[in-house]
Order: sequence, then C-alpha cells, then structure tokens
Amino acid sequence: MPAPSIRSRAGAPPLGLAVALVLVGIASVQLGAGVAKTLFDEVEPTAIVWLRLATSSLVLVALARPRLRGRTREEWLTVLAFGASLGVMNWAIYQSFSRIPIGVAVTFEFVGPLTLAALGFSRRRDLAWVALAGVGVVLLGAERSGLDPLGVGFALLAGAAWASYILLSARTGRQWPGLDGLAVASVVALVVVTPGLVGVDAGGLADTRILLLGAAVGLLSSVVPYSAELVALRRLPAATFGVLMSLEPAAAALVGLLVVGETLAPAQWLAIGCVVAASIGATRAAGPRQAAPAPD
Repeated sequence: MPAPSIRSRAGAPPLGLAVALVLVGIASVQLGAGVAKTLFDEVEPTAIVWLRLATSSLVLVALARPRLRGRTREEWLTVLAFGASLGVMNWAIYQSFSRIPIGVAVTFEFVGPLTLAALGFSRRRDLAWVALAGVGVVLLGAERSGLDPLGVGFALLAGAAWASYILLSARTGRQWPGLDGLAVASVVALVVVTPGLVGVDAGGLADTRILLLGAAVGLLSSVVPYSAELVALRRLPAATFGVLMSLEPAAAALVGLLVVGETLAPAQWLAIGCVVAASIGATRAAGPRQAAPAPD
C-alpha cells in the first residue's frame, strides 16, 4: 500500500532507519501473504481477502475519520476508481496465490508496474530493462511444474490493477488530505469484493481462530507496511523507495519457502532475479517520476 504524497521532511527519520522501515514493510506484506495462503485449505481466498480489507478499512477509517462533505464530483470519481483498483488487485493476487507459488505470482504481478515505468523512459537504451524482465517472464513460463495458467492470468490481472492503483494513488493523494482518500478507497474496495462472497463457502469466518488470523493478515499486509512506508517517505526520494520495493518478488519467494514450504526450481529463482534487477533498473531509469508502491 503506498503512502500518500507526503514529501515534507518534518520529523523525518535518519536515512538508515527509513530504509529499514521500508524493508520491514516489504517483509510484513509478504508474511501476511504467507499466513493467508496457509488458510486457503480452510477458507476460500475471497473470504480471506474480505477479512483483510475489512480489518484495514476499520483501522484506517478509525485513524483518519475522513471528511466526506463538500467533496467534488471529480474527487469522488477518483477515490471510487482508486478503491475499485485496490479491490481487484487484492482479489486477483489472492486467487493467484491459491494456484501458484507466492514468489512466482508476485513476479508476474510486477509486469504491471514495470510496464508503467517503461512508459516513462526517454532513452532507447532503457528498454533493455524491459527485455530483461521479459527474459524473467519467459523463464517462469518455461518452468511449467506447478504453473497453473489461471494462476498466471490472475497475477497478470493483479499487475494491471497495480499499475492503475499507482496512478490513482498519486491523484488521490493530491485531492484528499492525509489518510482520508486511502481510508475511503479501502471501504470501496471492501464493497467491491463483498459480492464475491456469494456462492463461496465462508463458513470458516465463524471460526474465531480464522477471524483472528484474517485480522492479522490485514494488519501485516496493510496497516503495518503503510505505517512504515508513511514514515520512510518523509526521508526517502520516490526513486529510492521504488528501488527498495523492487525486492518484493524475492521477499515473496523467501516467505513462500519459509512459511508455506513452497520450493522453486533454479530457473524460477533466476527468473525472479531477472525481474528484480529489471525493476531496479527501470525505477532508476524512470527517475523520481515513477515509483512502485507496494500493493495494499
């Protein structure tokens, strides 16, 4: 989840602490994904997504207490679109997690922000980063063991929603102060996902253990990383933040290995390395105009 565009250095942490906070946010997001995946045998992914969004919505609305009166039609359209992209992104990536390894899913998902960064390139040589990412994707596709095509499709859909989310996040940050836009968008995302519960076996939601773990996923995947990134962005340039966020696929693969017990073939690790390197290069080439915030 990206922090709003707060560039003030008032109360900014030291550089080392800011970097550490971003890394904590990355680890927290992926740990939340790992915990969520361990629940998929008991509860449908859509139900876990709903719990995650419900938790983050409650916390963010309580913190922000957004002002709704006096908003323009443009501001409402922006935050509604932002919330819709947030809901689709969360739903699609969890559908992908349920079918393919977490590290592979997040690597395919990165195609979205990488494409967005590539659109900002002004030099032909920077397209080499796109080619490197393409090599990574080809390597993932070549290793078909445990690679469900539907899972790949959901990851790519999440990536497209992520690219939209990045653009709408910046616009929302300009139109809505503080946490207001993000809080409203989280509620919108919850509303978008709720119809998906129809026809889904959500009986596990009556289990206290599942509810608590689902709430933990919401805190780990949304509230903790957002808070860490909000503080870190007071000190870090957007480009530096984007480079750090490029570590997401590798972090996802490690969590998949350590938390879920997912093993990847050597070619898949190489593919993840290609995409991480391409993301770092693309972020640096695009400069401060583009950063790849973490998905909510």
